[in-house]
Amino acid sequence: MSVAQDGQPGGGAEQQGPRHCYRHPERETGISCTRCERPICPDCMVPASVGFQCPECVRSGSGTGHPPGATRPRTVAGGRVTADPRLVTKVLVGINVAVFIAVLAVGNRLLDPLLLFGQAVTQPYGPLEGVAEGQWWRLLTSMFLHQEIWHIAMNMLGLWFLGPPLEAALGRIRFLALYLLSGVAGGAVTYLLAAPQQASLGASGAIFGLFGATAVLMRRLRYDMRPILILLAINLIFTFTWKNIAWEAHVGGLVAGLVLAYAMVHAPRRQRALVQYGAVALVLAVIVVLLVVRTLQLG
Repeated sequence: MSVAQDGQPGGGAEQQGPRHCYRHPERETGISCTRCERPICPDCMVPASVGFQCPECVRSGSGTGHPPGATRPRTVAGGRVTADPRLVTKVLVGINVAVFIAVLAVGNRLLDPLLLFGQAVTQPYGPLEGVAEGQWWRLLTSMFLHQEIWHIAMNMLGLWFLGPPLEAALGRIRFLALYLLSGVAGGAVTYLLAAPQQASLGASGAIFGLFGATAVLMRRLRYDMRPILILLAINLIFTFTWKNIAWEAHVGGLVAGLVLAYAMVHAPRRQRALVQYGAVALVLAVIVVLLVVRTLQLG
């Protein structure tokens, strides 16, 4: 093959001496892209049906038989590898902190419409309010509410510690789905089992979902599970011994996190999407059933 001085296909006499990767000119190589015939080094080689192709040909979808991006690196759960594996975690921490500051500034005018409770009268001679009265948003909004500085500090510390490794392993969309569904599942179990007038708030259900997911991931990767199991055991002890803790939210979030994470990291590659979407649908269906059952009880 004749190569011009700039590494592009060209005419004329064949260039003497070693060839260099067109993307990394300092690297010698003996491999060429089977599509455009430009020299590529091992870091630029993407396996194709025949030989190797360069990243540009793969991105354009030319000659691979696969859509563009099909050969991009994927996480253990099939998510895209991103440059910042903390982005969703940072956004979630930012939302929690922003809502905490807003509640401190505004007070009960903001807090009361966002709290989670089943059914109660919040003002003298006022109407019945709560999830049983159709205020379903409380299951989601209560996840971002904190009143005490120690409460938000503990939850955000857990989110910052557990979030980035899970976000990197699952991908952003799967991680966000895990977090939100774990939190809503915790709220649904609280709604089902707690007294209807008992108010609940905090991200603890979602954090316990991350605990369960971390345990599943570490087992999948064959890491030493003792640290996360010890930490989880300590948190469960606090859950059932401290006063004013909604243990229902912790248990519900933990179970949801275990189920979702297991489906995400153990799904067979060829049926990955089916298994993962199926697990999400299953958790959502269970949440809906719990909500309907409790609403009928309180109706």
